[in-house]
Amino acid sequence: MKSQKLSVLEKIGYGSGDAAVNVVISSMFLIISFFYTDVFGLKPKDMALMFLLVRLIDAITDPLMGLITDKFKTRWGRYRHYFLFLSIPFGISVFLTFTTPEFDYAGKMIYAYLTYIFVTIMFTSVTIPYISLIGVLTSDPQERLSANGYRLFFAKVAAFGVSIIVPILSKYLGKIDWATFSVTMESFSIKFVYDTIAGDPDLSKGYQLAMGLMALIGTLLFLFSFATTKERVEHVVDKKTLFEQFKLLIKNGQWTLLFGVCFIGTVGYVIRNSVAIYYAKYYLGGSAEVQAMFMATGVGAAILAMIASTYITKYYCKVKLFKWSQLAVGVISLALFVLVRPGNMMLAFPLYFILSFVVDLHAPVFWSAIAEAVDYGHAKTGKRVSGLAFGGISFAQKLGMGIAGAAVGLLLHTFEYIPQADVQSSLTLTGLALMLTVIPGLFHTLMGMMMFRYKITDKYYEGIKAKLKI
Repeated sequence: MKSQKLSVLEKIGYGSGDAAVNVVISSMFLIISFFYTDVFGLKPKDMALMFLLVRLIDAITDPLMGLITDKFKTRWGRYRHYFLFLSIPFGISVFLTFTTPEFDYAGKMIYAYLTYIFVTIMFTSVTIPYISLIGVLTSDPQERLSANGYRLFFAKVAAFGVSIIVPILSKYLGKIDWATFSVTMESFSIKFVYDTIAGDPDLSKGYQLAMGLMALIGTLLFLFSFATTKERVEHVVDKKTLFEQFKLLIKNGQWTLLFGVCFIGTVGYVIRNSVAIYYAKYYLGGSAEVQAMFMATGVGAAILAMIASTYITKYYCKVKLFKWSQLAVGVISLALFVLVRPGNMMLAFPLYFILSFVVDLHAPVFWSAIAEAVDYGHAKTGKRVSGLAFGGISFAQKLGMGIAGAAVGLLLHTFEYIPQADVQSSLTLTGLALMLTVIPGLFHTLMGMMMFRYKITDKYYEGIKAKLKI
């Protein structure tokens, strides 16, 4: 099929879908560990076990959703209709996850497991179709790369919203005394009457309302993505059993490489981003506003990286950019650990900005590479495995999130972190610094080394397209 250009509106619509996804994924990366330990009230080691066990569900749901997207097609295509029908349940799952019930500890643990399982299943149900969508929007690799640039830009905008709005908004929403809140109608106008709570805010109520707002925005963004995108590339899906598809995927060396890269990279990414709010609060001694600004600094740098990556790859090999940027992350991470002392915000902010910028230079390349790896396997074996391939990458990402979440909980426990303590020990502060820098830096360095085995450059992919006649 002849390659087709995508309009700016369609690229924006495609990007809005990832903004919706990032309502969940950014909260998982940036604030959920802090929420569970310092707001919800879970012990770090209990949180670690929950993150690990719930991720085992993805071993079933991810490939299952991949098979469903391969098997069923509607008048809207194979993927877009999931945004239409599942956007509201998706939003509800986010709201419930960040709701803190007034139960005893055992009751809270049960509630946390149930809601975390719910949000995980809903995340899978919309994410697998979404990451598969790029393969049917266009067959042009540059257009895919451009669309992924839009996608990741909007994803980072959503992450920016979660990082800077939620901590600050939760603080102020938590100070409202909702028991005296009332609404009255006067001459067709609405008058809000409320009292504020003196002293510390009720963060449990604040986070519930702030993330409820994010969930509503995510639902609307999914509906916008559904309305503005079009599936125009039609691939014939072979009727194969799950076992047959799995065997074909294992034979696809480029896909298995990306699976490993996704898993390793996600572990490092989540550890660093999960601890950023702890680092800003305890290592730098920052207020809620400083915590939000520190996380927003990282996300803002990532947004600029999306723009820069799209520009750089027009003139420089995307594979080289991927591997060298991730190797550089290891060096920058070490510099941040060595140079920044507790309370040194003047140096921490610019170095964290640089680190976050370099980390995300690879992102548009990675997500366009998945679709190309699927085509690579098709050209190599003569048989196409699409849904399970994208489902497998999503599983790698969420497995990495689960392992990283568990690692964060166990590391906090190991470094003797005390939730809501006014002052943390020197061991804890050193541990928080390591978790932001050196530990995730090692994972990114390994990811960069692995990409030396990736071979699907733009020139190589032109040969694949010619063979498949797309």
